[in-house]
Amino acid sequence: MPAKSKAEQMAAGAALSAKRGETKKGALKGASRSMEKSMSEKELEELASTKRKGKPARVK
Repeated sequence: MPAKSKAEQMAAGAALSAKRGETKKGALKGASRSMEKSMSEKELEELASTKRKGKPARVK
């Protein structure tokens, strides 16, 4: 499942980093915090690996 926007891709990357223990979970905010709790590492990796080129900054 590819990310729909640059913001979603970056939030998934932050959540993945916290899930792997590379950053502190307390540093997460907003969507990345809920993504870290509700998604598996594999799902986060799929979202985070999406290319940003051609994606809108945000999707309403």
